[in-house]
Amino acid sequence: MTAATHSPLFPQVPETADAVLDGLDPEQREVAVALHGPVCVLAGAGTGKTRAITHRIAYGVRAGVLPPASVLAVTFTNRAAGEMRGRLRQLGAGGVQARTFHSAALRQLQFFWPKAIGGPLPRLVERKAQLVAEAAARCRLRLDRNELRDVTAEIEWAKVTQTVPADYPAAVARSRREAPRDPAETGQLYAMYEQLKGERSVIDFEDVLLLTVGILQDREDIAEQIRRQYQHFVVDEYQDVSPLQQRLLELWLGERDSLCVVGDASQTIYSFTGATPDHLLDFRTRHPRATVVKLVRDYRSTPQVVHLANGLLNQASGRAADHRLELISQRGTGPEPVYAEYGDEPAEAEGTARRVRDLIAAGVPAGDIAVLYRINAQSEVYEQALADAGVPYQLRGAERFFERREVRETLAALRGAARFGANDSLLDGADDLPAQVRAVLSGQGWSSAPPAGSGAVRDRWESLAALARLADDFSAARPGVTLADLVAELDERMAAQHAPTVQGVTLASLHAAKGLEWDAVFLVGLTDGMLPITYAKTDEQIEEERRLLYVGVTRARVHLTLSWALSRSPGGRASRVPSRFLKGLRPGSGSRLGGHGAAGGVERGASGGPLAAAAARRRPRGPVRCRVCGATLTEAGAMKLLRCEDCPSDMDEGLYERLHAWREERARALGQPAYCVFTEKTLMAIAERVPATGGELAVIAGVGARKLDRFGAEVLSICAGEEGMTGAEDD
Repeated sequence: MTAATHSPLFPQVPETADAVLDGLDPEQREVAVALHGPVCVLAGAGTGKTRAITHRIAYGVRAGVLPPASVLAVTFTNRAAGEMRGRLRQLGAGGVQARTFHSAALRQLQFFWPKAIGGPLPRLVERKAQLVAEAAARCRLRLDRNELRDVTAEIEWAKVTQTVPADYPAAVARSRREAPRDPAETGQLYAMYEQLKGERSVIDFEDVLLLTVGILQDREDIAEQIRRQYQHFVVDEYQDVSPLQQRLLELWLGERDSLCVVGDASQTIYSFTGATPDHLLDFRTRHPRATVVKLVRDYRSTPQVVHLANGLLNQASGRAADHRLELISQRGTGPEPVYAEYGDEPAEAEGTARRVRDLIAAGVPAGDIAVLYRINAQSEVYEQALADAGVPYQLRGAERFFERREVRETLAALRGAARFGANDSLLDGADDLPAQVRAVLSGQGWSSAPPAGSGAVRDRWESLAALARLADDFSAARPGVTLADLVAELDERMAAQHAPTVQGVTLASLHAAKGLEWDAVFLVGLTDGMLPITYAKTDEQIEEERRLLYVGVTRARVHLTLSWALSRSPGGRASRVPSRFLKGLRPGSGSRLGGHGAAGGVERGASGGPLAAAAARRRPRGPVRCRVCGATLTEAGAMKLLRCEDCPSDMDEGLYERLHAWREERARALGQPAYCVFTEKTLMAIAERVPATGGELAVIAGVGARKLDRFGAEVLSICAGEEGMTGAEDD
């Protein structure tokens, strides 16, 4: 076996079920082996959630516990579903269905429609804007392009929240939603849109879910048929489910509880589409027996980036903030985040382009760099600046890799060359796979040298260059492979939408960047009025804007730059101020960083000793880092506090005094020294982290299983603000 066999692009399928668990950290392993009953995985950014749940599915399949055809894994984007299918295939669990909610529902709707309704399924309208425009015309309303987009989004929101046209104005008022037009007028337009669809016998994407829900509610026989097919469910990005998607999931499940959900309330950034973290945060209430696993070991970002991300959430408020996870970086130290102020937007774009060019010159691949902004309208100035600097870039949100014309044409040429083999003169003199692929690419007009400039010509070159690099990686990982083998691999990737990476700096909105990561990230345009956006008025909307910045920060592995411009154009009045979210984060802007989010670990439901069960899994193994400055901790006292001794404490002084008094009284009742109850450092750690659950208390050093069972309920009561001492008669 050669070293190349272990290429991360083409890993070997694990030989046994137990081998699937190799390389998982303790908490990821807990996820993987939790194959029965409800499971909730609270996974912070960069903590390997996809790795954990795909290994869980694969382990269950390989161990014979989960029949592949009985598992349905659902997520929110075709890219995420494709990545999941690719990983499952590499783990030897290729028969598992991994789909988006819409894809899974559409498949069921197509199959059951003739039986439930009769006749063919109505045609699916992929873009509803034209129908909305016609509905507006019938209502004698004139909408410009932006108004049309806004009204279309309102209709989508109404449908995923299961709001009918007549109820739309009241629903807007209840939700305190900032409607783009008069709600009564929008409700009228919404009703006309639905009427038009009925007249033309068409349905939209939201109808796919609504109709599937309707059939499953009305036809128990069909619901049971689906439940016999799918008996185990995994839901990724659970913080993003809408009420309609949650209802569909409940109908799929029926009375069963074989459900694993994964999410992070701190990454809820799509509430405008109807997404809500409430289903994630209420999971333990709905499923008291659930196993809850918290993943906080961040493998993506350096301590410096993680420190900033934790500090950003430490300033947050609201329900999602109450359940935030404090990440612990598992990487080595890196550069401090850079804060850059510019006089105007063009200067900010030019400065960003220079920094990008410097990183590329220093060896950072262009494909590992991203420029992220709040709204897509900000992209143009950065496109121009990067083009002027000679830096290749790609806009996030373009058509899928395998759907690009040049890629489809090249795949056809590769299939032909593989079929004719030595009889194809195009391959004369090409002795190995990389040379053969480059020969085919040359026949498509490609050369190894990139064209000058940017635009469509450069985009085409980058697509074909990605195929050439893939051939190199494939050949290195599996010596002796043929062109036919590569074609088969590409066909499988196309089916799974597992595309190779195009090399170019990514330009994307913060919303579009969710789920992605880069070595270097530039967060630009960070001014009040842009982030938070000017139309974010309520506390909930402001907090979602903060979470959007948090998502942006946690996309960075090593290099992170945050910048803003004081005016829009050169010579303009410098009236802008940096985003309020940067206060206390950037040097010289006020309060320090710090905080005490939830620690990692496992909380088990079911019967018997929840505190003892919570203590069964202790603090994460591996490097322990200061949660204030990110430094590696070596002293026992510092490791107990999870901070350097000289780093500032955020201890709740009142809580500390109450704990101290309780400890003295408890020690007297037991006839023991006070330190036998808890040491001074343990009391300080409890007062700093203010645990709310047995799991959060269990991960504090000095709180063992015995002390947790003996004192845990009392300590949690004191932390919750309740007074008094119970169980003093214990010995």
